[in-house]
This record gives sequence, structure tokens and C-alpha cells, in this order.
Amino acid sequence: MDTLNQLWSLTAFPHVTWQMAVMWAVVAGLLYLAVYKNFEPLLLVPIAFGALLANLPTQGLVNLPDPVSESVGGLFYYISQGVHLEIFPPLIFLGVGALTDFGPLIANPRTLVLGAAAQFGVFATFFGAILLGFTPEQAAAIGIIGGADGPTSIFLSNKLAPELLAPIAVAAYSYMALVPLIQPPIMRALTTPEERKIRMRSLRPVSRTEKLIFAVVVTVLVILLVPAASALIGMLMLGNFLRECGVTERLSNAAQNELINVTTIFLGASVGITMTGERFLQVETLGILVLGIAAFGVSTASGVLMAKVMNKVSKTPINPLIGSAGVSAVPMAARVSQVEGQKADPHNFLLMHAMGPNVAGVIGTAVVAGYFIARLAG
Repeated sequence: MDTLNQLWSLTAFPHVTWQMAVMWAVVAGLLYLAVYKNFEPLLLVPIAFGALLANLPTQGLVNLPDPVSESVGGLFYYISQGVHLEIFPPLIFLGVGALTDFGPLIANPRTLVLGAAAQFGVFATFFGAILLGFTPEQAAAIGIIGGADGPTSIFLSNKLAPELLAPIAVAAYSYMALVPLIQPPIMRALTTPEERKIRMRSLRPVSRTEKLIFAVVVTVLVILLVPAASALIGMLMLGNFLRECGVTERLSNAAQNELINVTTIFLGASVGITMTGERFLQVETLGILVLGIAAFGVSTASGVLMAKVMNKVSKTPINPLIGSAGVSAVPMAARVSQVEGQKADPHNFLLMHAMGPNVAGVIGTAVVAGYFIARLAG
């Protein structure tokens, strides 16, 4: 019997808590959504597996280095430095820039207004979170979920509210994955059948020179206006310049594939490893999830309503469905606009038009994050 007790004590079973068991169910839910429902699997799978590791009695994964005993830290102590040192989110932006065509935004600059309008959800949720008792720093980190930009949410929460990093990251990426479910009811409720059938003029061709000038000008203007957004905007536009200049194909391909893929694995796992049961299973986590979906819904509605307002003052019609793409879930939100438009008119093609506000939303969310950092970071 003593031998059995000794063997039992050598295992990790005595250290399993009820919080861990609950988090195993949460992990199972995330893996189900990622694997069987294909909801943002590239991020949800690493996040879920990191969360599984965080809720097991592991050894050598998250322990801190000890200068006294000269022992090294655990594996995830070092991997997570990419989040703590604000390296991973800008690298993701580098890949996003290399993957994104800014031509539709340049061809129709009016759609920049739709990307800006979608940020209303961020500020509305910011004030709502303050009323619910969150600090301004926490409220800003929660509100940015409305921008539907996972890397920006992680970047801002790490800067202002690191204690909320895990629930904010999970909410941001979960709602990005649920764009096809969340946005269409809002879009249909705020538009008439006739508005959904509006056909927009074909976009003019945009030259390579225009795209290169755009990348440089946006970099300069945004950094001069909001220096705190430098890391995100700088890497976004560097990636886009690599894509468009035509002489750095190898670098562009690396940013689009190997770099963004490796960074995505490490970023997701680093977020997941913070999802311990003791930290995640709190009332405020539920509040963050509720506020996050509210932010996302308001951002979607704001973009649609702004497009309707623009139609009142412009002779060139805009299909209000593309306003919902002002959130920066690239390119999923633009695809939702396309799908909803074709339900109303099978011969209507809105995808490229929706990419204008979609990429404007990426820039807008990064600018808003920079503003919050400038105002609230200590």
C-alpha cells in the first residue's frame, strides 16, 4: 500500500483541480469550433492547445528563471516574451500587409469613412465598460475587440491590461471566426431589399506606383499623428510595400507564409498558456465576452448606417452591405458582404468594393489602439 501511495504521489493526479477540469471542457469547445466548424482554426487551435497545457500540472513549461540557483525558465516563459515584448502582433501585421491588396481602398477613397465609422463600436464599448466598473485601461482593451482585429487586441491588452489578455484574445478571435453568423442579421435588419440590390460602379485600375506611394504616405501621416501606433502601422505598410514593389518577391512570400505561420503558432500558444482556470473562470470574463460581442455588433451597425448616410449626400450610390466590412476581419467580413449581396441579387459582385472598408478598418483599429496607448499607458 505504501508503494502504491508513493507511486500515486509521483504522478500529477493529486494536483488536478476542479478549475482545470472546467477548462478542459472550454478547450474541447474551442477545438470543436476550430476543427469541426472551421472557425478561425489557425489561431483557435494553438490557443486551445496552449490552454490545455496551462490547465495541466506540467513541469518545465512556464516556470520563471531563478538567478539565485541559475536555473533557466520554462519553454513558454521564453516563447511568451514575443507577446510581452510586443514582437508577435507587429509581425502578424507584416504578414497581413503582404497578403492584402490596398487597391480597392485607393480606387474608392470614400470607403475610408466606412472603416472609420466602424470604430464607433470600440468607443461605445469603452464607455460602457467604464460604467460597468472596469478601469479606463481595461475598458480600452475590451473595447478594441469591436475592431475585430486579434493582433491589435493582443497588442493593446498587453500594453494596458495584461491581466485580461486571455479572455480578450479568446473573445476577439472567437468573434472574428463568427463573423458569418453575427453580421448578417444586423446587416439585413438595417437595410431594405432595394438597398441590398444596389450595384456599384466598377473600380478603376490602380497602378503599382499609386500603391507604393500610398504605403509610404500612410506610414508617415499615421506615425506623425499617432506615434504610439508606429509598430503596427509600420509593419503593416512594410509588408504591403514588399508585396507591391515587385522586386522583393522572396521577402513578400516569406512574410505571407513562413513568417506569419510560425508567428501565429507562437502567438496563439502564448495566449492560451495564460488561460489558467484560476484566472479565466471569473465573473469579469463573462462580462468581457458580453461586451466584446456588443462592441462587434455596434461596429457592424455603424458601418452599415454610415453607408446609408453617405447615400443621402452622394450621387454615386454605395451598397450599405459593404459598410459592415469596416471591421478589420480581413477578408472574412468582405466575403460576408459579398454573400449577403448575392442573396439579394445573384449577379451583384461586392467583394472588391467591400475590401476597401475592410482594409480601412485594419488601419483604423491600429490608429485607435495607438490613441488609447498614448492617452492611457503609464
